[in-house]
Amino acid sequence: MKRTPALLALTLAATLFASGCSGGDDALVVYNAQHEELITDLAASFTEETGIEVELRNGKDLEMAAQLVAEGDASPADVFLTENSPAMAQVERAGLFAELPQEAVAPIPDMYRPRTGLWTGFVARSTVLAYNTDLVTEDELPDSILDLADPEWAGRISFSPTGADFQAIVAAVLELEGEQATRDWLEGIKANGTVYDGNNVVLEAVNSGQSEVGVIYHYYWYRDQAEAGEVSDHSALHFFGDQDPGAFVSVSGAGVLASSDRQQDAEAFISYLTSTAGQQELADSYALEYPLNPEVRLDPPVQPFAELEPPQVNVSDLDGETVIDLMTEVGFL
Repeated sequence: MKRTPALLALTLAATLFASGCSGGDDALVVYNAQHEELITDLAASFTEETGIEVELRNGKDLEMAAQLVAEGDASPADVFLTENSPAMAQVERAGLFAELPQEAVAPIPDMYRPRTGLWTGFVARSTVLAYNTDLVTEDELPDSILDLADPEWAGRISFSPTGADFQAIVAAVLELEGEQATRDWLEGIKANGTVYDGNNVVLEAVNSGQSEVGVIYHYYWYRDQAEAGEVSDHSALHFFGDQDPGAFVSVSGAGVLASSDRQQDAEAFISYLTSTAGQQELADSYALEYPLNPEVRLDPPVQPFAELEPPQVNVSDLDGETVIDLMTEVGFL
């Protein structure tokens, strides 16, 4: 059953106000849909540098976006952070963002921020295909993520469609291939695949041999390798190339709410996220997501960002609402 934005907002309200917070009445309020541990650490560093206290209210991308739209100008939020960009576009379409100053967005390449200047990307993750090295050889892997809808992959693939991660990938397919092709692809992978709840579970299924291949983001595999390799040692990553939809790079977004009465502090927080110092902290963290400031790079063995071949999709063009409609129609949501 499809949930309405109003119901999503009501559902999330309890989550927002039950979340762990720091700071007091004078703190900068950040609605955060990025990884809580990562942003908690970054917020602490920002406070240490600036003296500005930060209160995090944590939730999920599209539900938190729906909450902001429902609250409108009455929202207590000063800043909104997402894990994937379609939720940012939803809030932007509602007219709730203030334009960011040039110094806040300048460190980020144009491709990873909207043309309007109303928010910016600050970190990214690459779509990849994890595959079980005991069951599949690299030369058997598809050239395109679209090929996973072909009959030869029946019963061999896995993915987690209910999360914002996979929905962002579908948004890229929609922008690059059009609505009918996206519908056909979704129907094909639904027929061929096994649905799991979460990218980590997809990786576990691939590693154990329950599934031959799985669609995830790169950092799930690299994180497990950096820890113990318990759910990745029998798998490897296949990076799609040649600007295929499967090479899509999803962007985490950051924006300042126009209704905020702490505009300068909010802008300072965004500027910290995009600065060399903030981006280096992202690169040095457990997250292993790609910093978007070209001055900062992840250390090996993570595939270098410069070697990726993502499709040229501007974050302004990703249509999250149509994605939800298509995935609901197909039966994923």
